[in-house]
Amino acid sequence: MDELEVLKKQWQSREQEFPKLTAKDIYPMLLKKSSSIVKWIFIISIAEIALWTVLYFLIPESSKKFQEGMGLSTLFTALNIVNYAVVFVFIYFFYKNHQKIQATNTVKKLMENILKTRKTVHYFVYYNIGMAAILMFITNLYYYFNKEQLYQILNSDDLFAAVPAETFILFNVIGGIIIIAFLILFYWLLYGLLLRRLKKNYKRLKKIED
Repeated sequence: MDELEVLKKQWQSREQEFPKLTAKDIYPMLLKKSSSIVKWIFIISIAEIALWTVLYFLIPESSKKFQEGMGLSTLFTALNIVNYAVVFVFIYFFYKNHQKIQATNTVKKLMENILKTRKTVHYFVYYNIGMAAILMFITNLYYYFNKEQLYQILNSDDLFAAVPAETFILFNVIGGIIIIAFLILFYWLLYGLLLRRLKKNYKRLKKIED
């Protein structure tokens, strides 16, 4: 008898020593894990909006004056209001998803709530990345079609006096791409990890349901 067969028999003999978990035993554990994951999604979304709010107040006064000079101050204020409204709606959905999962009492319903949560998080991530990309595109397009105004403002600043408008736009685009790349990495590391765990729980529930 080879070593593999010996190990297999040893494992089978040891397996009998451990109690076998039934679907009734597994479900409460998966429910608790799923509820905890959705709770973390809710907490992280609140922490995220708090972080962006703090960063907004740390924007240098020179940047705000630059936006005013380019005539973008009102547009950015309006976009910020819309953005906060949308994000708060998503946070509300995360809260409701957590409440629903906590109150779930069937495998099928828990699976449905997990799928709804995953979809909500995907939409949230797509919205934030898409909003950042659209804002970058519109802003730099505006700079391009108002190069003379941009040049005048840059020329009035000692720091950017020697910088051509085209170069400023190019660096602005590169900076925007870096920020979007950072957002993608941020969401992939945080929300991606939580969603993968939810997916794993969903697969285990599916086996119970089948």
